[in-house]
Amino acid sequence: MILIAGGSGQLGHALTGLAKARGLEFRAVSRPELNFATPDSIDACFAAAQPSLVINAAAYTAVDAAETNRDAAVAGNVTGPQRLAQLCADAGIPFIHVSTDYVFDGAKGAPYVETDPTGPTGVYGETKLQGEQAVLATGADAIILRTAWVYGAHGKNFARTMLQAGAKLPQLRVVADQLGTPTAAPELARVILDIADTLRRTGWRAEYRGIFHATGAGETTWHGFATAIFAAAAAMGYNPPALQAITTADWPTPARRPADSRLDCRKLARVFGITSPEWRENLGPIVQQLLSMDRPN
Repeated sequence: MILIAGGSGQLGHALTGLAKARGLEFRAVSRPELNFATPDSIDACFAAAQPSLVINAAAYTAVDAAETNRDAAVAGNVTGPQRLAQLCADAGIPFIHVSTDYVFDGAKGAPYVETDPTGPTGVYGETKLQGEQAVLATGADAIILRTAWVYGAHGKNFARTMLQAGAKLPQLRVVADQLGTPTAAPELARVILDIADTLRRTGWRAEYRGIFHATGAGETTWHGFATAIFAAAAAMGYNPPALQAITTADWPTPARRPADSRLDCRKLARVFGITSPEWRENLGPIVQQLLSMDRPN
């Protein structure tokens, strides 16, 4: 039995869909049943599922709101995951936890490897880093996957925001000086469940424990990402807006984003034999779903 925390989020939705397709036994839980601010709810969900593996796709992901809601970010990103990891440690089962590229400051100038010094630039990144440390400190057999720029057909994300805004405005201003890699939620779900399959086949191995980077391959900017989104949409009959490239300074936000948060994913390939395709390969089907779901009646 796999317990999926955060089943109603965009990654959780992708995980549950793929788990069903693969015929896996799982239980997906979200708020209010599972509330990271309420430790008793975590204990109750764990006890009810009696899992052999826990996947944590739940988190506080509101990057800007976290600047003024630190307590909520700590509960969602630190103490909640820590409690779930402790339960896994006590039960002797693996724990897969999802983290973020925002643990880095973006100043390296090259893709980050897992051992590079961290330096989050805002509360969201700080709490996600603290969550990584708290999970590992429990002694659990934990696999931490840092990912980036996640988007999908479910939930709030950059792709949906762009398509909705582009349907209303003739021109959009998009930041063009932040580098990273878009990661499709269904692809990240595949990576996670492929890891779960490896654990079932091989049993736990010491080299599995720790931090791994998991994103799509390649790189782009937010402007480049938006350009690709609208190119895919235009091929499906969508009338795209004009895009204006701007700098981070032109679009001030409460939380400072890393300027270059590219992640090196070679460790994931080396240890688990898992790689992801170039990020554009997963874009078309998701854009098609978003257009279908969000089209006015």
